[in-house]
Amino acid sequence: MAAPTRSSKGLGRLALALGLAAILALPVTIAFAQESPRLTLVQAGYGVPVAAALGIAALLVSRAARRRAQWSVLAPGGGKAARAGRFLGVLALCLAASGAIAVGFYELLLRY
Repeated sequence: MAAPTRSSKGLGRLALALGLAAILALPVTIAFAQESPRLTLVQAGYGVPVAAALGIAALLVSRAARRRAQWSVLAPGGGKAARAGRFLGVLALCLAASGAIAVGFYELLLRY
């Protein structure tokens, strides 16, 4: 009898949660900057590395979940959530890259 393996449902859900947090990191910092008198919109660019880090984490966790789902015989599941987490992680990385480019060009325009 084979030893039971763990399900990938937990990792898939974690990848999905990390992807959602990565997607929401930039809009939340921008909304906070608009409401806060102490934080400028350029300072909201500090949300870019947060979104990138969460996006990379979502990609890594979704990869682990998909690998575990492939090897899991007794308790399958979590594959759809892992795919969604991977999609959101890639989207978050694209948003973080475009945000970094926008902040970089803005700083370049201020300098020259």
